[in-house]
Amino acid sequence: MAIDYTRRPSTPATPQGGVSLSKVTLSKAAPSVSLTKSGERQGAMRVNLNWSTGVAPQPKKTGFFAKLAAAAGGNTGIDLDLGCLYELADGSKGVVQALGNTFGSLQAAPFIKLDADDRTGTVTGGENMHINLDRPEMFKRILIFAMIYDGAPNWAAVDGVVTLFPTSGPEVEVRLDSSNSSARICAIAMLQNTGQGITVTREVKYIEGSQADLDKAYSWGMKWAAGRK
Repeated sequence: MAIDYTRRPSTPATPQGGVSLSKVTLSKAAPSVSLTKSGERQGAMRVNLNWSTGVAPQPKKTGFFAKLAAAAGGNTGIDLDLGCLYELADGSKGVVQALGNTFGSLQAAPFIKLDADDRTGTVTGGENMHINLDRPEMFKRILIFAMIYDGAPNWAAVDGVVTLFPTSGPEVEVRLDSSNSSARICAIAMLQNTGQGITVTREVKYIEGSQADLDKAYSWGMKWAAGRK
């Protein structure tokens, strides 16, 4: 059963034991949390893909994509993308990603929008996607993923992290902490409408192949064709 973290304490607090109520980190032992309750409407939730060094973000040369480039032997052409597969309540399915310029929309279906693609790795804020939780009834499930579009894959060296920023409740963090140096796609987290609200579950599964293979692994059932940015 998912733990309900949708309520904040009346005043910021850190309980005994040092557990922060301002951020939840999903793990294998505790993989799911509740983002919204039944009937609850929030604003647009930001989903951020970035690096995690344990310190404040460094200048551009030590950023997320620069670290990945260094791990790949200094290739500055590394391009890592954030995206998602979605299935709406009416049965419609699709993908939001930079590939094919399918950036989505917040005010119309699929109620998910990806920010402009960062191909250089110089944007210290990483890549961001927004999900309109003012319309939770529109969603059935959303699979958040990251893909190394260009450059040699080396997830172990990246130390990537995805953070969800709901407008109500604590931040939810998923660390890409399972090493894999060959797969180009990582399924990160699954959002699902349970009928009692929206929950998010940690996945962190590396997929060999393309988005079509990701689709197959999660039985999404879409047809795929080659695309480019």
